[in-house]
Amino acid sequence: MTTQTQSSEPSRNDAPYDESYSPSCYIIHNNFEFCGYNLKIAQILGANLGVSAYVWDAGLALCRYFEKKNINFSGKKVIELGSGTGIVGILATLLGGDVTMTDKQKVLKQIETNVQVNIPSACRHRLQIRPLTWGEDHTNFPTDYDFVLGSDIVYSSVTYPALIETFRYFTKQGATIYLSSELRKRNGSLYFHEESLPQYFDCQVVDSLEDKDITLYKMTKIDKSSEHDLPTNDRNLLLTDLHTGVHPTSLSLTN
Repeated sequence: MTTQTQSSEPSRNDAPYDESYSPSCYIIHNNFEFCGYNLKIAQILGANLGVSAYVWDAGLALCRYFEKKNINFSGKKVIELGSGTGIVGILATLLGGDVTMTDKQKVLKQIETNVQVNIPSACRHRLQIRPLTWGEDHTNFPTDYDFVLGSDIVYSSVTYPALIETFRYFTKQGATIYLSSELRKRNGSLYFHEESLPQYFDCQVVDSLEDKDITLYKMTKIDKSSEHDLPTNDRNLLLTDLHTGVHPTSLSLTN
């Protein structure tokens, strides 16, 4: 079951104090219910967080999938890439996982805000929040995760080679990837999912929302131990469009 309410006040005092926030930043609160947990998620707008400030439909779809399949992460190590608001990683923690939530440094305050509200103190020892830039500092992390989570992280073609490199690193010891993506025409994401990822991963479609062009993939690595470099086709995916121009639709969801 999923419910949502929304409220916002364009007041500087609504946002946690941070010198990186602009004077005009404010917070939108959304309430969601998944797996019997009521989640209150803050989206900090006007703080230069870009697409990371929003709850996206692909993230909600992944949460719904966990609910539908009665996923239990107890005793499992989980890392989330591009956590954004943190809604997926927060739910994975509440479902028993030892979760590492990651994003760019400037996004971590938003994640911390939502963790403080939604994760009981008795569970916080099972959760870490760390900065991660794909393809750059991923090797600072261990490789013994059981699951890698990502939702709506396939949106800029410039990042695709780094994302594949990061996926490959975190699946060295056999981790399973759950990737929830909205397939958009303008960013080459269909080619990425249908042509690039299958070169390295066994990609299984486990759910889809056709009305929103959202597809959920379950992925495991294909053993290519003798290969180290991205294929030429992946390097050629570096398109020029950094900004898709697509606005998040989750802010207008109705029950």
